[in-house]
Amino acid sequence: MTNGSAALTVSNVSKTFGGVQAISDVSFDVRDGSLTALIGPNGAGKSTMFNLLTNLYIADKGTISYYGRDLAGMRSDKIARIGLIRTFQTARCFAGMSVLENVLAGSHLASSATIWEQSLWLPRASSQERSVREKARELLKLLDLEAVADDAAVSLPLGLQKLLEIARALMASPRVLLLDEPAAGLNDTETLHLAELLAAINAAGVTMVVVEHNMSLVMSISQDIVVLDAGRVIARGTPADVQKNERVIEAYVGRENEAVTA
Repeated sequence: MTNGSAALTVSNVSKTFGGVQAISDVSFDVRDGSLTALIGPNGAGKSTMFNLLTNLYIADKGTISYYGRDLAGMRSDKIARIGLIRTFQTARCFAGMSVLENVLAGSHLASSATIWEQSLWLPRASSQERSVREKARELLKLLDLEAVADDAAVSLPLGLQKLLEIARALMASPRVLLLDEPAAGLNDTETLHLAELLAAINAAGVTMVVVEHNMSLVMSISQDIVVLDAGRVIARGTPADVQKNERVIEAYVGRENEAVTA
């Protein structure tokens, strides 16, 4: 349920790489409790924007705030610890670890037991470990990964690795979850399941921002959409508003025509 306040506020953000303007004076809000899609043609700057939101890239100008807190100068790991969690365009699994162990790795951010309590297996640490494992197995069940819990994570098909990354992100108990192309590598049935999953996560109170090329998925799950083209915001609004926006249609159709004639 959205309450209208801003979870993320991006104000006049720009980023240049070697003289190329990747992001140019971008401003938008993500409402608390919303599921917002960030879309645009290839090269529009979507993944760059995600990297700016989590300080993997540092903006040349402008500000980014998280529930009113300026993120300037904050390390990416600190940003994750305050509840702004992201996945990546390319699935990242820890080699040499099982599916379950990969999910458990996401719990370290939420652990409250000290290193001494964990090392000596004191009551609080052991209780927390049991709780964490139960949560991990519930997430695997939710994502239909329970049957492969003990398999090597790197042996999974790309689509399942993307789902595994979502499970690991959820283990960190995010307040805001940034998903970079979660449907990449999924078939139609898996994408339908993903749509139901994302809607359920959002309904449970997690604010979400999704970068995605699958427009059917975007239009079915999003409440708000921000459209980028050539590093600039060209449209914002509901799915219905964006679908009939002439600048958005021109950006997508124009890129398709360029590909055909190239």
